[in-house]
Amino acid sequence: MRVVLSPAPANTGILFVRTDVTDGENVIRAHADSVAETRNATTLRNAAGVEISTVEHLMSACMGLGVDNLIVEVDGCELPILDGSSAPFVQVLLNAGLRASSAPQRVIRILEPIEVRMGAKSAALLPSEGFDGLDLDVTIRFADAAIGVQRRRVLLTPDTFLSELADARTFGFLADVEVMRAAGLGRGASMDNTLVVDAGRVVNPEGLRFDDEFVRHKLLDAVGDLSLAGAPICGRFVADQPGHALNASLVRALLDTPEAWRWEIETGVELERAPLRAMAAAAG
Repeated sequence: MRVVLSPAPANTGILFVRTDVTDGENVIRAHADSVAETRNATTLRNAAGVEISTVEHLMSACMGLGVDNLIVEVDGCELPILDGSSAPFVQVLLNAGLRASSAPQRVIRILEPIEVRMGAKSAALLPSEGFDGLDLDVTIRFADAAIGVQRRRVLLTPDTFLSELADARTFGFLADVEVMRAAGLGRGASMDNTLVVDAGRVVNPEGLRFDDEFVRHKLLDAVGDLSLAGAPICGRFVADQPGHALNASLVRALLDTPEAWRWEIETGVELERAPLRAMAAAAG
């Protein structure tokens, strides 16, 4: 699989281009309006039905570093999982170089609480408490003792993203593997790109990168999913057992409640040079 990241003009946003699709519209906008599926990963789809899946790790890298205008060319229907974190995408972006954009950037400032629930799971966007950016506070709860209850709060900046979130890998349970594969999911999953948990232990021989790598990855996913609001968010994200579906529902509620937020103007960041190619073996 080949992925090419190139700079884009101001106010372009992030666009995925399916270079293998030559007989129709192959551009997919990275926005909540394009969200088509949220089971195990976030999948985007354009009006012609062309999809790109597993976008959250690249989107998280872009939001974490402040990149808001980018063209992503992909010659397949899914971004490569790489090592299961955002770190490889971060490295590609940093190798290319980033620069402040001269064009103003719109930011969404939360004014009133917005909350969604899915059973015992909940997520909310709240007005900020002194931090002029995205303040993330996430709790996860799993019965397996290898994970248990974990909570982490991160004030998102490029530095905190790099040091606390970018390297956190996706995870799954050994018992779920056959069920997922029978449903056509997770075919590319392996211990090279997924933390595997089984009966109270982490199966991967190298172990964890962080003691609380599981909740850190949930934070990483949330950063990517929240970026689909179409602009950086200034406010608090507080979630209990979040996932892609819950995150997408919250972003939809945000966009459907314009009285709860307002636009503000800041300076954005863009890719410095192009084209830059990220070569990776396709998962599966």
